[in-house]
Amino acid sequence: MELPEHYLVKAIMIGTTNEGIVSPAADGHYRFENVDVDLQNHRVTVGGAVRTLEPKSFRLLQFLIENRRRIVTKAEIVSSVWEGAFVTDNAITRAVTQIRKALGDDAKEPRFIETIPTVGYRFLPEVETGAQSDSRNTGPAPDLSAPVHRLAPSPFLTKPRLVLLMLTVAALTTGAYLLSVRTEYFWKSPLAKAQFQTLTDFDATEQAAAVSRDGHFVAFLSDRDGQTDVWLTETDSGQFHNLTRASGLELVNPDVRTLGFSPDGSAVTFWVRKHDGSGKDISIWASPILGGQPRPYLEGVAEFDWSQDGSRLAYHTPEAGDPLFVSDGVIRKNGRSLFTAPSGLHCHFPLWSPDGAFLYFVLGSVPDKLDIWRIRSTGRIPERITSHNSRIIYPVFLNRRTLMYLASDPDGSGPWLYSIDVERRIPHRLTSGPDRYTSLAASADGRRLVVTRASPRRTLWRLPLADASATESVGTRIPLTTATGFSPRLGPNYLLYVAAAGTSESVWKLADGISTELWTGQDAHILGGPAISRDGRQIAFSVRQHGQALLYVVREDGTKARIIADSLDLEGIPAWAPDGQSILTAVNDHGVPHLCHISIQGGLRPFVREYSVDPAWAPDGRFVVYSGPEIGTTFSIRAVTPAAAAYPLPDLMLTRGARRLTFMPGKRELLFLQGSIQHKDLWLVNLETGIERQLTSFAPDFNIADFDISPDGHEIVIERAQERSDVVLLDLARP
Repeated sequence: MELPEHYLVKAIMIGTTNEGIVSPAADGHYRFENVDVDLQNHRVTVGGAVRTLEPKSFRLLQFLIENRRRIVTKAEIVSSVWEGAFVTDNAITRAVTQIRKALGDDAKEPRFIETIPTVGYRFLPEVETGAQSDSRNTGPAPDLSAPVHRLAPSPFLTKPRLVLLMLTVAALTTGAYLLSVRTEYFWKSPLAKAQFQTLTDFDATEQAAAVSRDGHFVAFLSDRDGQTDVWLTETDSGQFHNLTRASGLELVNPDVRTLGFSPDGSAVTFWVRKHDGSGKDISIWASPILGGQPRPYLEGVAEFDWSQDGSRLAYHTPEAGDPLFVSDGVIRKNGRSLFTAPSGLHCHFPLWSPDGAFLYFVLGSVPDKLDIWRIRSTGRIPERITSHNSRIIYPVFLNRRTLMYLASDPDGSGPWLYSIDVERRIPHRLTSGPDRYTSLAASADGRRLVVTRASPRRTLWRLPLADASATESVGTRIPLTTATGFSPRLGPNYLLYVAAAGTSESVWKLADGISTELWTGQDAHILGGPAISRDGRQIAFSVRQHGQALLYVVREDGTKARIIADSLDLEGIPAWAPDGQSILTAVNDHGVPHLCHISIQGGLRPFVREYSVDPAWAPDGRFVVYSGPEIGTTFSIRAVTPAAAAYPLPDLMLTRGARRLTFMPGKRELLFLQGSIQHKDLWLVNLETGIERQLTSFAPDFNIADFDISPDGHEIVIERAQERSDVVLLDLARP
């Protein structure tokens, strides 16, 4: 295939430097616009004023300038600036934010550093460099934009000139080829010409689909019979078999690969969580495909993967950091420790490379600050493969180099289907449109895929607070003028909620039957939900927009919106301090969230130094409760005084899926969500006596995702999350 002429020009330009790396001017300075970067003294001067940068931020600025001719991926930044050490995207984002602030740059309309979503960054301005200094001494540079003409045979073309021409053509061809490799010019979607077939059309939710190695059987979870069970079908048979039949086991965990097959295909394996008080509540069980009682398969294991030849087993346990092991066969006591995630992070979806040389896994903060990493099967330091820093689940190999997975966008939409060459590491989104995917699996030869394709729905409901447990029959759905409504908050005589339209989310207010949009932003994603001050006059909310986290404060009528923090990596739900002068929220530091006070006048004060997120102040202001780190599938609730001293609480261990906490008005009674990962009800605990009371008793398909209580304590508003999905089979075209 003949490359376009502009590719040849770019290849020549890359060939004039050392693989695109530019060097500083003769005096060791980079200069662009009114900025001077002094490499020797590690100093940045803007318009004559010295700006301070931390060492890593300065090194990152230097690295971006040196590679200004191309997009620099986050993986390259970690490798070069942090020298391969384990860091999350939060460290990179913080460094870029510091550079932008020093240079006076704007992430929305960048002059210096452009963010390439999910990939990396590009340095934009022209820079005075060593190459330019040399060119001033050697005469004008050649006009690379001139058209390329074919050379006709000439009697004056001597042998030396012919050799030179041949070398030049070879260099151009090589450069063009290398450029095409770097940009994946010849990339082709693995889904091109694939045949799609919907396997299920139940009036139910299907999830966690898996396919046998030979591609003949598909297993999935479904609540077709009223409760979630493991189902099995042989492709093209149209027949379905319930393998667990209301066993009473908890089978749903959207953050791990819950279903699989034994290497010989004789059994379906599945993740199980038992509530027996043993402390060893998570294991892998199996059920024969020909029928029979489910039985334990790998006790104390949360996830696993067999090597392609079936000789080695990789698995992780549910302890803190999800310790990753490799063993020969199924004897766990012989497992060799391979990797454990840092405190507060998780290590999920272990996956053998086809050649068995690497173990791939998803690493980060659950549920939506994750990426794919790999480590050699012999150990050593993990290596980062993707740079999404979003929700990533279900990686699978199609062949030796092509990895497919599901990933969300930075705005929280998705997950979508992606593929990546694990050596070139340029991600490609394979799907468009509204379809959302919740699981992905592949046969051993990579020719057959199964996915679960979902259509989520979120609605808001009111229900009175009564002595007996409320059911959905006493609830009333709240009519909204927007298509969706979630993250509800109740103020004095009004309801606040978040709505989504396209790729943007906005904050709305419903009062006296009238809906009003208080705030909206292009490509904005509201983090956690809004917070209302105690007097109801101010609203705070965190937004992620254009790769930057912003903390807003607005009046209750939507006026006087202002940003009070724009350089922090915010996480979770904010909470107003009792005096209304500051906001307590989690700020990420190297991937671990810590609660900090942010004054509405500007300024930050650290508050809790351990892992802490989603705070809620007691009505009397004497203490604040918050969520601790997840270990396995649970997390604890802790409390501190305004002086950050530990405050005693009854033991309260909650299940992954919803961290929302709030107090009954005027009382030391805490409302929280409790139940399984997939289905939770509202509970109330008296923090003085430790007595718990269930407030709702909803059907399994009525799942509460968020809630709030009215200022008078008489009414609760809840967000109901519903999801309908089907299993889809994809037969890929042969190359």
